[in-house]
Amino acid sequence: MNPVRSVAGGAYPWGAKNVDTDVIIPAHWLKTITRAGLGRGAFETVRAQPGNIFDDPAYAGSPILIAGDNFGCGSSREHAAWALADMGVRAVIAPSFSDIFSGNAFKNGIVAVVLPQPAVDRLIAVAREQPITIDLETMTVTTPFQDRFVFELDAFRRQCLMEGLDEVGLTLARDTAISKFEHEVADHRPWLQRESGYAGIAVEGAGRT
Repeated sequence: MNPVRSVAGGAYPWGAKNVDTDVIIPAHWLKTITRAGLGRGAFETVRAQPGNIFDDPAYAGSPILIAGDNFGCGSSREHAAWALADMGVRAVIAPSFSDIFSGNAFKNGIVAVVLPQPAVDRLIAVAREQPITIDLETMTVTTPFQDRFVFELDAFRRQCLMEGLDEVGLTLARDTAISKFEHEVADHRPWLQRESGYAGIAVEGAGRT
């Protein structure tokens, strides 16, 4: 995934509470085998309402979504994070998140920023006309009006986001250590080496009682 050091730009000033994953991406979109295109189904039921915020040209393509308490509750579908990423959302600001959604967002390069309700209310007001900046270096959310809100983020998740490391990337980053361990195992436990596959085990065990 791409490194995320900051997310800046417009924000959807939504603020809705208890938004579950079925609202983020309805179940009938889960039949797809690819992440591409899921953005079209994001917030489908909300978009069915006239004058909804997600189809407002003023916020089109915004990389930030400002939501209410308990965002991402409900089922554990990772498609919710996929849909947000596909529609261009790189960060969500809310007073709280479902633990599972927060984990899925992190794995897909989406920053989940937790701020108290008064700060969220202020950002919603600002976002109606002005951009917002989320900086992972300083762990702050700022506005053109000199608002500055400090947030916390797990140190490991912050590092992974800033370096663009997903689970595959983390494994590859440890390639040297993994190779060293494999060589040490081969030196100290040569009987674990299966030069002939499972047949080798069968031969080695033959004649035992």
